[in-house]
Amino acid sequence: MSKLLGIDYGKKRTGIAETDDLQIIASGLTTVETPRLWDFLQDYFSKNKVEKIVIGESLDLQGLPNPIEQDILKFIEKFKKKYPDIKVIREDERYTSKMAFDTMLKGGVKKKKRRNKALIDQVSAALILQSYLYK
Repeated sequence: MSKLLGIDYGKKRTGIAETDDLQIIASGLTTVETPRLWDFLQDYFSKNKVEKIVIGESLDLQGLPNPIEQDILKFIEKFKKKYPDIKVIREDERYTSKMAFDTMLKGGVKKKKRRNKALIDQVSAALILQSYLYK
């Protein structure tokens, strides 16, 4: 089988999560600086078979696109051209940063680590991917 990759796209950093090969469990993988995302993906895809990527859809509380959504759509357009065999899925990412923070708090992550925005992005990517898996 192949993996699914979850992406919490941001202007500065992008959180990445992955499933196991059976696509049962979503786990945070890493956070990369967004300008280095293409290099990361190329390396990751050379080592792993990926069936789909699940990218957070950035909406406000009324369901309207946030400004970052334009950047995400440009990324998706380029991704589809570069990797036409990998399906792109969108998943609502509202509240994932808050849920990531709460998850870390409940999990006993110390205060200093909870301030690490890169860790929050990584956990957010896992939540986006997990949300897709449990539909």
